[in-house]
Amino acid sequence: KDDSFPPCSFLQAHFIKDRRCNTARAVFALESEYKWALSGTPLQNRVGELYSLIRFLQIFPYSNYFCKDCDCQILDTNMKKKCDCGHSSVRHFCWWNKYIATPILYGSASFEGRRAMTLLKEKVLKGIVLRRTKIGRAADLALPPKTVTLRRDSFDRNEMEFYEALYTQSCTQFDSYVVAGTLLNNYAHIFDLLTRLRQAVDHPYLVAFSKTAESREGCKNQQNGAMESQCGICHELAEDVVVTSCDHVFCKTCLMEYSATLGNVSCPSCSTPLTVDLTTENSRRKVPANLKGGKRSGILARLQSLADFKTSTKIDALREEIRNMIEHDGSAKGIVFSQFTSFLDLIEFSLQRSGIKCVQLNGKMNMVEKGRAIDTFINDPDCRIFLMSLKAGGVALNLTVASHVFLMDPWWNPAVESQAQDRIHRIGQFKPIRSTRFVIKDTVEERILQLQEKKQLVFDG
Repeated sequence: KDDSFPPCSFLQAHFIKDRRCNTARAVFALESEYKWALSGTPLQNRVGELYSLIRFLQIFPYSNYFCKDCDCQILDTNMKKKCDCGHSSVRHFCWWNKYIATPILYGSASFEGRRAMTLLKEKVLKGIVLRRTKIGRAADLALPPKTVTLRRDSFDRNEMEFYEALYTQSCTQFDSYVVAGTLLNNYAHIFDLLTRLRQAVDHPYLVAFSKTAESREGCKNQQNGAMESQCGICHELAEDVVVTSCDHVFCKTCLMEYSATLGNVSCPSCSTPLTVDLTTENSRRKVPANLKGGKRSGILARLQSLADFKTSTKIDALREEIRNMIEHDGSAKGIVFSQFTSFLDLIEFSLQRSGIKCVQLNGKMNMVEKGRAIDTFINDPDCRIFLMSLKAGGVALNLTVASHVFLMDPWWNPAVESQAQDRIHRIGQFKPIRSTRFVIKDTVEERILQLQEKKQLVFDG
């Protein structure tokens, strides 16, 4: 028909997991007779994220709001203070929230929660999801085997003392929020405490020589400039920068993960209602001048002396794994992922000092620099290691020239790690794949692994 709308296919559909963001609202407004939503990770943190995909597909009755006083059926984007049926919006309920999201959120082990999970799996998803896994389509893909190894190491004495002191300090700060009754108002600060613990596990330098630590020592000139340029969540130099209406800078991925994980719509820095446009360049235009161009000195410049550089347990373990990789296959290449670009800088310095050539890709690089780094890794036989920020290199790259992946720190979301591993385990790969995940015993990382396992059970179910 001439007046019909063309079919609509939405790639990377998980980008609209937050139904309140502008991207989701723009996608919801698309009109089409046929719609498809494609995603390798449709579920990342909680079941409620599936609603955005169902809302985009407009699947009745799961995407609809129903009136308690009449037979009115509307979509959430049409909700007003007063519906066309004449009844108030508070007299309408969302089918998804009532029968799926709320029972699972508040009682997944209860009868209502188990019934909701069964309803989701047996009725909702079976009718709308066409799932294809690598295992299920192994014969068609003919991919080489992939081995995932969890390597557990222990701190040396100095690292353990540093971590335990930081852990004690963090517990004291957390307890003070509990005593003051302000725990719910300090999500961002608690997230900050966890981030510092995770950084300390990678290398004590990430905490001791961070920009935050530097500012505490009275470096006002750095505080006025560089402190504004770092993400208020991960405390790294901001990647894919977004600036909120309250003029705080964050990595786009960090802000989206923070909002999705905590279900919080307040600014992590000042707790004001969060307003930011992630879909346009408006946010980037507000970026402070010190973020636009110019090479950063990084964490290495904040060290007092590179001659006194001390490695860490994780860096030593990585170097050992790289040596084993080269000994077994003289042409093998590997990709190193970390969430902290400062840690990548430390790894790069340590590897180069050991005679291992490597290149780095992170969110601060422009497209030309990224292309140059990728080309060097692919075409230079002497370049063995590609250092990547998990935010910048975890998706949309095909690097089948490598056969090893090294994940230096666990992420809250196991789906993100799976996406990173799939940069090399895909069509065009002919070598067996080996993926090594590094974890330090008796640290916050083991708690993160437990959280990953719980989320994975939901994903597999």
